[in-house]
Amino acid sequence: MNRRVAGIAPSETLAITAKSAELRAAGRKVWSFAAGEPDFDTPDAIKAAAWDALKKGQTKYAPVAGVPDLRKAIASKLKNDNGLDYRPDQVVVSNGGKHSLFNIFMTICDAGDEVIIPSPYWLSYPEMVRISGGTPVFVECAEENDYKMTPAQLEAAITPKTRAVIINSPSNPVGCVYSGEELRALADVIAARGIYVVSDEIYENIVYDGTKHVSNRQLSPKIFEKTITVNGFSKAASMTGWRLGYFAGPPEVVKGVTALQSHSTSGPNTFAQFGAIEALKQPPDFTANMVKVFDERRTYLHGKLSSVKGVKCVKPMGAFYIFPNISSFGMTSGDFIAGLLEKEGVAAVPGAPFGADGNIRFSYACSMEDIRAGAEAFERFVKSL
Repeated sequence: MNRRVAGIAPSETLAITAKSAELRAAGRKVWSFAAGEPDFDTPDAIKAAAWDALKKGQTKYAPVAGVPDLRKAIASKLKNDNGLDYRPDQVVVSNGGKHSLFNIFMTICDAGDEVIIPSPYWLSYPEMVRISGGTPVFVECAEENDYKMTPAQLEAAITPKTRAVIINSPSNPVGCVYSGEELRALADVIAARGIYVVSDEIYENIVYDGTKHVSNRQLSPKIFEKTITVNGFSKAASMTGWRLGYFAGPPEVVKGVTALQSHSTSGPNTFAQFGAIEALKQPPDFTANMVKVFDERRTYLHGKLSSVKGVKCVKPMGAFYIFPNISSFGMTSGDFIAGLLEKEGVAAVPGAPFGADGNIRFSYACSMEDIRAGAEAFERFVKSL
């Protein structure tokens, strides 16, 4: 077997989901907090646009980088919503945001190149970097700083081999959101070194308490040509199964990714892209209402988990995850999760694959009924330790 593939760690989220399904099949009640997708249906107008495209015969191969109208709509979105000046020919549409990121690392990384990843991190980042031949370099971010990387930490991690740094704001798994000032300070360090910034902004619209999402690229003209902005339709439009993501970036990266995609998947699903065009036309009501519901769940779950003796919990300001610290119980996150699932039927995700073995991740993209019951079960489990 190819050594790169042999070394890939399987997705812990999918493993927990599979184990939960086994328990349910055996008749057990399971409250699942593992899924990384909104529990809302895709808006009807988006589905209707895709269906209309089907009826009009939009069933043939799409251009490798995406249908022109969608690339144009994405460029307009980035300009109007984020203040980013990208041309349509600087946009590439792929089969999900994960695919966009995979293509980017395959394009910009060569053997021995280093990619700086703030930790805790989304568990797929290091695997993608390794598959590309690169080396992930982790920056341990302090809980006291809401798990955000500081300019001094970034500066210390950069070497002559550094190719890129990943900025994920709002973040998975901790829900931290970098302010404009914090990003600007990081941008000053990055600009002085001339490395790429892979700015993962998939959760940009899911923020709380008046928090504002800021796009990294708009902060400094010095890093304008080195920022790769990644986004998609999975979260804000609840289109996870549609598998549509995109990035906008420097021409050389666009050229490389397009060539790579032409020999792997070709263009994304044609009629789904017409649904995505409609998604970009939708008023903000759907996402705003979804965020309001998430906020209620977030507030309850944070308060409940924080009240459990021995548990520390940073309040997330974005996304739909919470990342409690369970290190005081002297267990690995994997053992904690296994016991929690077996004894109480609560399925969450260990923190170890996210770079934090003292934490576990809950997704609150599930019903308030399940959140209340699951939180009570979590408290019972902790008291039993």
